[in-house]
Amino acid sequence: MYSIRLKKILERLLVIYEGAYMKIINGGVTAAKGFKAAGVYAGIKKVKKDMAMIYSEVPCKAGGTFTTNIVKAAPVLWDKEVVTSSAFAQAVVINSGIANACTGKEGYEYCIEMAKTTGEKLDIPADAVLVGSTGVIGKQLPMDIINKGIARLVPLLSDNAEGGSSAAEAIMTTDTVKKEIAVTVVIQNTLVTIGGMCKGSGMIHPNMCTMLGFVTTDVNISKELLDEALAEDVKDTYNMISVDGDTSTNDTVLLLANGMANNPAITEKNEDYTIFAEALNYVNTYLSKKIAGDGEGATALFEVKVIGADSKEQAVMLSKSVITSSLTKTAVFGHDANWGRIFCAMGYSGAMFDPEKVDLFFESKSGKIQITENGTAVDYCEDEATKILSEQEVTAIIDVKMGDESATAWGCDLTFDYVKINADYRT
Repeated sequence: MYSIRLKKILERLLVIYEGAYMKIINGGVTAAKGFKAAGVYAGIKKVKKDMAMIYSEVPCKAGGTFTTNIVKAAPVLWDKEVVTSSAFAQAVVINSGIANACTGKEGYEYCIEMAKTTGEKLDIPADAVLVGSTGVIGKQLPMDIINKGIARLVPLLSDNAEGGSSAAEAIMTTDTVKKEIAVTVVIQNTLVTIGGMCKGSGMIHPNMCTMLGFVTTDVNISKELLDEALAEDVKDTYNMISVDGDTSTNDTVLLLANGMANNPAITEKNEDYTIFAEALNYVNTYLSKKIAGDGEGATALFEVKVIGADSKEQAVMLSKSVITSSLTKTAVFGHDANWGRIFCAMGYSGAMFDPEKVDLFFESKSGKIQITENGTAVDYCEDEATKILSEQEVTAIIDVKMGDESATAWGCDLTFDYVKINADYRT
């Protein structure tokens, strides 16, 4: 009994991830040295916290990835300019309830005003302040409320876990749970921390929902490698999730690195870079899965693993097509092993494969069952399949038997409540 309990504790605290030892710790965006955060109720929404702030004691290198939707929210345009042109970033101010999207010149001016007000309160340049907004599209921000909220946030900034947790709560819209994580790794005998928080539940189909992610780290790394690490990681994390197929106007992931861990600077792609990149991937994968599993009205996280592909591109196209299939998502909701819907989604994905070679399995904590072999159904037990599909996390494993490449995508089931939530979202 003792050995089993000890094993579980070790599994929870110490993750062996792609060869790098990593410890999961309590906290989120305030876990790394020098970062503070806070969340408050400012009055944008009726009752819930609706404004958050992240602040670093020292200037940060900043990386960012943003929506590829042609319709881009004002904060996306502002943040892209800060990430690419400013000497440094040092704070992020975020509001929920109003997306500040499709708001024209006035909306962009409000971004500038938010940055200026925050900069004045923190005594940092306005172009060192990043801005995030999420909520209803098309409404202008109530700047009197926003500015008062900023004034309230600054004195509440805290470097403890509660400060980060409060910020994570304040950026939620239709999310049912706050989403945050923190990990540590050792680089050159130096402890380095990465923490993150995100929000997202509906309008989720990132292609870089309304999806916002904020990651902080005290690692000492060059701006170029920070940008590259984030850009590459997004491809296998946030870009591999979908709730409803809608790519938001506001999708943003920001990564701030203040260097306060004082590890020897990472300036080339060596073992140190690999350790950091793997830890970043763990944080972003965790947050991505939390978004997918918390899809509006969802009752299950649906994971699709495509293996045996002849290229990464093929595996990505197939896995994403399956998780975005509305008919497949409703089958998962009904715990129905309707595997024809999966084959159908693969067939219109645009990826070439031989359907008469495909093996399909369903897996969850209740077990694993093979559904097809070489493209036709095997003699499986429907009751057993239903039991496996009734868990809160369900995986479809698809082997196309063409090569050694693979990809994993995450989504959720499609339920009655998704329609209820979105039918009157604005009103």
